[in-house]
Amino acid sequence: MIKRILILSEIILVGLACTISISCGKHASDENKLILTEAPGNVNPPDYSGGASWRNLPGARISSIDLKRSGSQKTLTGDFYSACFPEISYDGKFMLFTGQHNESDPWQIWEMNLKTLKYRQVTSGTEDCADPVYLPGERIVFSRLTVNDTVKSARCLYTCNADGSDLTQITFSPDDNLATTVLKDGRLLTVRHRLLPDQGGPMLAVMRPDGTKAEKFYSGPGNNIHLNRAHETDDGTVIFAESYGESPARYRLVSILYNRPLHSRTDLTSSVPGDFYNVLPLRPDKYLVSYRKSDSDRFALYEFNPEKGSLGPEVFIENDYHILDIVSVKPHERPKKLPSEVDVQVKTGLLLCQDINFKDPFLPENSSLMKKALKIEVLGVDTTYGVVDVENDGSFQLKVMADKPFRIRTLDKDGNVVGGPGSWLWLRPNERRGCIGCHENPELAPENIVSLAVKKSPVIIPVHITDVKEKIVELE
Repeated sequence: MIKRILILSEIILVGLACTISISCGKHASDENKLILTEAPGNVNPPDYSGGASWRNLPGARISSIDLKRSGSQKTLTGDFYSACFPEISYDGKFMLFTGQHNESDPWQIWEMNLKTLKYRQVTSGTEDCADPVYLPGERIVFSRLTVNDTVKSARCLYTCNADGSDLTQITFSPDDNLATTVLKDGRLLTVRHRLLPDQGGPMLAVMRPDGTKAEKFYSGPGNNIHLNRAHETDDGTVIFAESYGESPARYRLVSILYNRPLHSRTDLTSSVPGDFYNVLPLRPDKYLVSYRKSDSDRFALYEFNPEKGSLGPEVFIENDYHILDIVSVKPHERPKKLPSEVDVQVKTGLLLCQDINFKDPFLPENSSLMKKALKIEVLGVDTTYGVVDVENDGSFQLKVMADKPFRIRTLDKDGNVVGGPGSWLWLRPNERRGCIGCHENPELAPENIVSLAVKKSPVIIPVHITDVKEKIVELE
């Protein structure tokens, strides 16, 4: 009996050892299976400040490679004039990408089965699309060029089912939204660039997948530009490439903490000369990066140790191509699926501000924003929606037409501008939003008080158009 138990124990131990070995081997293999975007080497990678075409890469291709197998590189998009921005499904079996079959075609979203390499078109139309990302719940999100009276001309975010049906717009401001990724908490993190009334204001913005609760997540010093998708690591760090103010632009890697994105910026590559265009975090001590030493070099694949801030060995280079996007072919964690408060039967949303004169403790004492404001003005893209007197405690509550962009600036008793206008806002149908004040530190929580504004009916925006106000009341 004892002998049988010993034999059985040995079998179990051997089985466990084999399982561990297979698991470790599979993990190691997964780490080496990559999909890359390669752009022709005679075309310098686009500069974000060069205009909207920076996400359209002429003649690019998507390739697969196994770093442990020599000669394993394979072009996956040979049927396309250009293809870029690959994104791997949560089960590791499919790939979304942006592609043009012919040079004159609009950019559309496609999906490829990575086992059969068969592909299908997801989106259709005459508008350029870019940067597709899988969402939990069998939907995808992507950028789409949108031209209308609301945003003028901007790359807004849309979601749709995996087959392209149920197309839904989720951003409604005159901003370009590009290079989107999905955080582990289920929110979208997108590169936002203001287009009106002037170009600027680059930032990383965050929102729910239904377009609600959109706000700034991070903006760099000066007018730094964010180049590609940010990557969230298991330890709560967000990594991305950022350009900085030189001509021509230089590129470096930056990290911020998920919990303190506005006050945790670290330049990871300050001691390394050259440019970093993209990054794929693998482990706390190992990243794969798209890097070149000088403008005359091609971007190639290198190892990088973020803990030491040191560049490792060259991993892969294509003499005729820049290596730009880097994604790993393996299953990965599915983010949380967030509930939605959007109700398309409701035509408005509510915005509550606790105190327009709230003072961010980080503001200098001599800041013009320390001056007391008594009113706000709500601005549209090319009009004003009216001036609203705030309550004695500085609070206001607005009922705003849903899916219309607006900005707010504060005024003194004589109508002079005290601060703003701020970034573009919009409210989705039935959305309720609140803020501490017009100059709040986004890391702060509001005081637990009842604002005077909530004891009254909200002010209907626009305030100066009677028929619009009556129409809103009818709809409500």
